[in-house]
Order: sequence, then C-alpha cells, then structure tokens
Amino acid sequence: MDEPLVESCAARPRPGLRSLVTSYTGYRIEGAEPGVHRGLPSRHLTFIVTVDGTVDLAAMPDPRQAPASFGAMVGGLHSGPVLIRHDGNQHGIQAALTPLGARTLLGMPASELATTVVDLGALLGPAADELADRVRSGRTWTDRFVELDAVLARVARDRGGPDPEVGWAWDRIRASHGAITISALAEEVGWSRRHLGERFRREYGLTPKEAARVMRFEVARELLRPPDHPPLAEVAVRCGYYDQAHFTREWRDLAGCSPTAWLAEELPSVQDTDPVDLAS
Repeated sequence: MDEPLVESCAARPRPGLRSLVTSYTGYRIEGAEPGVHRGLPSRHLTFIVTVDGTVDLAAMPDPRQAPASFGAMVGGLHSGPVLIRHDGNQHGIQAALTPLGARTLLGMPASELATTVVDLGALLGPAADELADRVRSGRTWTDRFVELDAVLARVARDRGGPDPEVGWAWDRIRASHGAITISALAEEVGWSRRHLGERFRREYGLTPKEAARVMRFEVARELLRPPDHPPLAEVAVRCGYYDQAHFTREWRDLAGCSPTAWLAEELPSVQDTDPVDLAS
C-alpha cells in the first residue's frame, strides 16, 4: 500500500478571539487504512468544519445519543471516547473552543453541550452555512483560517462568564495540569466540596474531579504523541499517576482502550507546523 498523504497547518486566531478559541488546525489525510479513530477527552470543546466529506460518528460519549454524520459540528466536554469511522480520508478544520468560547460564540454554558455532539446549524443558524461555504471556498489553509476567523469574530457576543469562583477553579485545575486535589481546590475557593462540585458541573458539565482527570490525561496524550515518546512508566511518573498500572486504568476509562492499543490504531501522524498568527 502506498504511503498516505498527510498534511496539516495550524493557526492562532486573531488576538480578540484567543480567550475563546486557542487554535485552529487544518488537516488532510488521504489513502490511509480505513478504520475507527478515537476522539479523546480534552479541556476544549471540539468545533469541526469539513472541507470534503463528513465526520461520521459511530459512537458518542453519551451512548443515549445515536450515531450520526456531520459536515460541521460542535462536541462538548466529555470524559469518554468518541468513535469516528473513516474510509482513510479526512479533510477539514478543527477549532479548540474554550468554555468561555461556548458562552460567547454559541450563546450557552459548556454544560449544555457536555457529552453531546451537535450540528453547527442548530447552534449558529444561517451563520453556520455561511461559515462552511466560506471555509470550503478557500484555496489555501490560510484562506480558510481567515474566513473561519472572520465569521467567528462577527458572531461573538459578550454574554458574561462563569461565576468568579467557578472560573478560578477551572483555571487552577488547568494550571496544575489536573494535579491539584479537589479538597485543596475547595479549601482555596472557600466552599465545601459538594457545593463546588455542583456549581462547577452546572457551568462545565464535568465535576472538578472529572475535569482534573481529563487535563492530566491530556498531558499524557501529548507526551505519547511523538514517535520517540518516553516509556509508559516514565509518562505515568511525569503526569502524577501512582504507577503505570494506575495510568493504564485511567487511560482505559477515558480512551476506551490501553495506551498501547491507542498507539497502534492511531491515524498517520500529522506533522506539527509553526502556527500562523491571524491579524486582527
């Protein structure tokens, strides 16, 4: 079998959008082995607009949601895998939305999208069709990023943010890469663990413990991404797991498979590129 075509390009949104969207990634894979790709938990909501074809979801993070195909979609925060069936070809742009981006761009707290995948048209109305058309009309990755950036800047509306204590708790978990204990977090906020958990989940759709697990998992995933990644035992230590067995159990819970199985089934590695900065 010939080597698949793999290309990617990354961009940073204009400065005014960076608290809402941390990055854009354009991807194109052609001629890979057909199979199932795992969409793994992340601190970001997943916003995808395809250039060709659809995103075909075979299993959602919430099993009560039926499989579906999307030309443009948003996936909420989740603590389990999404299974994406593909024929060896994928072509689109993915944006990493922050929880504040859910409020400002989509008009709702991240909790309303947690563990679900929603067609972009249901969230943005006619602007979703315009956005998709403009992205697909671009001839280069930079053209597509500029079009996406322009539409998102136009639909952004200041709708306020989470309660200060809840936003601060999210930032503390993020800054610690999920290593802070929930007891320490509650003490710092000055709330009981139960009250913090209820208020946090109301905003993000995950409990503080779930968010911490996802963020620690995310760090481990990034360490495993390069071909010359460290041994699993070293990744476990660096990410604060008790041992490799604990790391493997957590990975199975969040990814639906062991780290070794995930590495074996991943799509061809997409090479990182220096992100393009989009002008305001």
